[in-house]
Amino acid sequence: MDYVKEIRALVGSRPLLLAGVAVLILNEEGQLLMQHRADTRDWGLPAGYMEIGEKPDEAAKREVREETGLAVRKLELVDLFGGKENYILYPNGDEVYSLTAIYQCKEYDGSIQMDEESLALSFFPIR
Repeated sequence: MDYVKEIRALVGSRPLLLAGVAVLILNEEGQLLMQHRADTRDWGLPAGYMEIGEKPDEAAKREVREETGLAVRKLELVDLFGGKENYILYPNGDEVYSLTAIYQCKEYDGSIQMDEESLALSFFPIR
């Protein structure tokens, strides 16, 4: 995420408006893949910010691959979310307002492999 690092070097922790993606990954049993994130220590969806010149669906596929090891075959756009509800205050003090495209994925290849952004990855039943 060199772009965000470059911007942070200029503006410090002040709020940024960033375009993000998140993916609802469902297995064959209808369980949802959740990620215990290393940066916030919260459970959430595989997600991240778009890179310069990247399309939202490309970013979603890249983030899923980087954070889970899974290769997405098909994505369906669920909705876009923004506004005050998408404010994030990271533990290091960085502030972000995100416009986030949420996708759903039921078709993927590979097996779960964690990277440094994850403390855990696990499928959970949806109630």
